[in-house]
Amino acid sequence: MPEARIDKWMWAVRIFKTRTIAAEACKKGRVTINGSQVKAARMIKPNDVIQVKKPPIIYSFKVLQAIEKRVGAKLVPEVMENVTTPDQYELLEMSKVSGFVDRARGTGRPTKKDRRSLEDFTDPEFMDDFDFDFDFEE
Repeated sequence: MPEARIDKWMWAVRIFKTRTIAAEACKKGRVTINGSQVKAARMIKPNDVIQVKKPPIIYSFKVLQAIEKRVGAKLVPEVMENVTTPDQYELLEMSKVSGFVDRARGTGRPTKKDRRSLEDFTDPEFMDDFDFDFDFEE
């Protein structure tokens, strides 16, 4: 039965852009096989179910062939089957609609809306009404 390294397989079927990123995902615990976390060197075989966390959703893939050489995008359906549940795709749509889900309020760079409200707060309109040319007599 043919086997392949998990990081090479994920790169070969285009789940990750580079093998380094695939290995990094394994190291960070974002990849599981049949429910258990794996290292990049773990060998996979056909019929394994691989789950990959790419926030905000968890993708699930069933291995049809264990390969280590990258294949064209049209050949990917022969190598793996996407078994991600529809509710995960709903989560993805919800996050796209709601905008910044991951960013906690007040952290990171301000959004355009935040910046505009800040400018409104710091630039009061009544500042233009004053005439600052004072005549001081000494």
